[in-house]
Amino acid sequence: MTAILCFFSVDFIGYRAVALILLLVVSVNAILFDIFPVMLSALLSALIWNFFFIPPVLTFHIGTAEDGLMFLMYFVIASINAVLTHQIRKVELKERQEKEREKTIALYNTLLNSLSHELRTPISTIIGAIDTIKDNQTKLSDTNRQELYSEIEIASFRLNRQVKNLLSMSRLEAGFIQPKKDWCDLNELVFAAVKEEKDELNNHQIEFLPNEDLPLFKLDNGLVEQILHNLIHNAVQHTPEKSIIKIELEYNETGSVIQVSDNGKGFPENEIGFVFDKFYRLKSTSTGGTGLGLSIVKGFTEAMNGKVYLENLPQGGAKFTIEIPCEFSQNTHLENE
Repeated sequence: MTAILCFFSVDFIGYRAVALILLLVVSVNAILFDIFPVMLSALLSALIWNFFFIPPVLTFHIGTAEDGLMFLMYFVIASINAVLTHQIRKVELKERQEKEREKTIALYNTLLNSLSHELRTPISTIIGAIDTIKDNQTKLSDTNRQELYSEIEIASFRLNRQVKNLLSMSRLEAGFIQPKKDWCDLNELVFAAVKEEKDELNNHQIEFLPNEDLPLFKLDNGLVEQILHNLIHNAVQHTPEKSIIKIELEYNETGSVIQVSDNGKGFPENEIGFVFDKFYRLKSTSTGGTGLGLSIVKGFTEAMNGKVYLENLPQGGAKFTIEIPCEFSQNTHLENE
């Protein structure tokens, strides 16, 4: 295309200027493509310049020694330019890979440090409680024994959550998430998620008013319940005691809408874009965690072709909105709106 444009404008710019234009095209190709296509374009551009532009035109004969030298220099410069640009790209790619490698190592160091705490703590609690029960079977009162059983139960749930999150992230990374859709009642899924989190609410209050107008949705029950678990747990972990966590269920013409909000401090505006990244933890947080919960929320939502949104509320706190397109049973409430 460039050669055609130059052919019709050669009378105005001159055939020597055409060489500069073709050389520019070769340089652009060197930035975009690998070495072999670029070397080929350098050779073809030299032949095109010779055949169509160097007098006498439409022949490979070169009329003057000056034009012959220019042709030779053009091909040499185009080839050198192609090779040098390719080498520069290789060096830049190597540098990017090194930076990515360093970033990955730092990321996994963060993960290992987090896991060493998040997994060791509940395991230590379980082992300590069991040792206390074994060593003091006749000395422990029923109240003390029940307290130790309760500690074991809470630590087991915490350990189970971390293992489930790690397995879920592994499935997401491997691309093994295949939603198994079945009819479900979202109200029941919320009740189940809240019940499982009740031992770790830390004096938080959950407000959930079942939406009796909801139809049945064809969703992956397990994925949706895991999304709810992680959203509730995230709100509990990152809001002050006695905060209120509100769960609302709605639907529209395309599917289900789940909203989980709180009246905490919200998220720093400059970090909202990173909260769904794997292993990311807020810089100002002092709580534990592996930084997997919200990335799993996003991954599971997208596995069902849905979208997740996060916004800070004007009155304080944050709100997560999950929209999942899906089939749902007929409901006269939506039809009459």
